[in-house]
Amino acid sequence: MSITLKELAKKNNLSVATFSRVLNNKGNVKEETRLLVEEALKEADYIPNKIASSLKNNSTKTVGIIIPDICEMFFSGIISGIDAELSKHGYSILLADSKEKLEKEEKYLNLFLQQRVDALVYATSFINDCGAEIYLRTGIPVVFIDNLPNNIKMPYDAVLTNNLEAGRIGAKHLLELGHKKIAVITGIDATPSSERLNGLCQEYAAMGYSIPDELITYGYFKEKDGVECMTKLLEQKEKHPFTAVVVMHEMMAAGAIKVIKSRGLRIPEDISFLGYDIHDRMGLAVPSITTIKQPEEKIGNITAKLLLDRLQAKQQEGIEAMNREIGQKILLDPIFEKCESCIAI
Repeated sequence: MSITLKELAKKNNLSVATFSRVLNNKGNVKEETRLLVEEALKEADYIPNKIASSLKNNSTKTVGIIIPDICEMFFSGIISGIDAELSKHGYSILLADSKEKLEKEEKYLNLFLQQRVDALVYATSFINDCGAEIYLRTGIPVVFIDNLPNNIKMPYDAVLTNNLEAGRIGAKHLLELGHKKIAVITGIDATPSSERLNGLCQEYAAMGYSIPDELITYGYFKEKDGVECMTKLLEQKEKHPFTAVVVMHEMMAAGAIKVIKSRGLRIPEDISFLGYDIHDRMGLAVPSITTIKQPEEKIGNITAKLLLDRLQAKQQEGIEAMNREIGQKILLDPIFEKCESCIAI
């Protein structure tokens, strides 16, 4: 049976308060006393009761993160940024991968509530069925990343890339190269994809051009969707010609490139190719793909700082004071990387 802190303190003729101060690294403790306590804890293999501590302090020092696909490098960068900032303040993260399934999102939302997370970072795949409102109602701060929910009426915080501007940047680059007829592969029911598409179309319209509906295809963000969309575009290319293709998601871009190469077509000589959130850290892609990225680690850092601000306000002034601050939508600038996959015509 494990020894309690009270028993350990009594055994060493010290107060429980002294042991507690050493454990939590709080308060003034003489160095010789600190060493004595640390040695006693080590010898006893003492494990702090985190559950009891969280009930007493009303904090578990944990933040839950729900993402749709743990394999996507975009999310790995954000998680890294969140963890780097939270760990400075003694917080740990609990990570859940919903696999883009509604039942899994709901499962993890309930699980994190049961585990009494202090806050939630949420990249929902279901903007019309997002279930985070219970967190907001009970005073648990939430920051949305990637997608924005349509069904939540309460104010909420979000940290996003300016995807409308990202769309405009892509359009400007292709127009400068002379590409008046372009095809698009984009996502369904997703904030980044829809805003990028809007920016792209707005910039083309401003220059007197339009992107026909026949040249805009939609998929569910996976490689197979990129394959299907690119195949459809190439099969109708004679009737609806285009000189460049824009793909709004990394996994779909991989599928699209495979189809282009399997048809014996060359990038960029036959088709210029522009992708969003393309990662090639090893430099293996030939040609290298021109891309517009999101500042992933910066999104993570700012998300964590926003949550810490909310938690501090809640601790010092209460839930009502915290709720008065909620409602920020922070937009960060996209990053344009000009590479080899787009050429002038």
